[in-house]
Amino acid sequence: MVNILGSHNSLFNQFIAEVRDEKIQADSMRFRRNMERLGEIFAYEISKKLQYETKEVVTSLGIAEIQLLKHQPVIASILRAGLPFHNGLLNFFDQAENAFISAYRKHDKKGNFNIEIEYLSCPDLTDKILILADPMLATGASLVKTYKELLLHGKPSHTYFVSVLASAEGIDYVHKNLSSTAVSVWVGAVDDELTAQAYIVPGLGDAGDLAFGKKVQY
Repeated sequence: MVNILGSHNSLFNQFIAEVRDEKIQADSMRFRRNMERLGEIFAYEISKKLQYETKEVVTSLGIAEIQLLKHQPVIASILRAGLPFHNGLLNFFDQAENAFISAYRKHDKKGNFNIEIEYLSCPDLTDKILILADPMLATGASLVKTYKELLLHGKPSHTYFVSVLASAEGIDYVHKNLSSTAVSVWVGAVDDELTAQAYIVPGLGDAGDLAFGKKVQY
């Protein structure tokens, strides 16, 4: 299942437009804040799909029955680009457990790359809801490899892959490799093209560099 939030008219698309706009995204603080706001909207929309239970809340005048979230999810993000996006998700799921993964592209002399994972901090995921956030779903390789690495810490009851922008190729890769698992994909928009260096077109550029400054390529 693929959910494209930008396919419906809402203020969500204003924030998508701003993270894409090369003039606006030059302000790194605004870029980070827009990524955070997008994370908040994703959290709200995903919350509608989760399980709830009736709780009694004591007010100064009586007791109110309210439907509250039955279980908090685990929010996992791929470093470093995912940090502002992660913070937006955590603003709404503010009692969630968290996981962090260091995954990056290691390039060879021919320009090809493999996905390397150097660090993972994660709670037990057994039978929990997992939200795996990565702002850009390009080839899909890092998302799939990260997910499989996370499964070493337990099998979630359902996993939500969340990305601001995705390529059609990346979504197809996720579908081919994880079609038999309990996962769904949530994205802001889907672009059709990838460059030879596996960047989404028109995309927005390098989300990590825009948020935190340029890095040295491996």
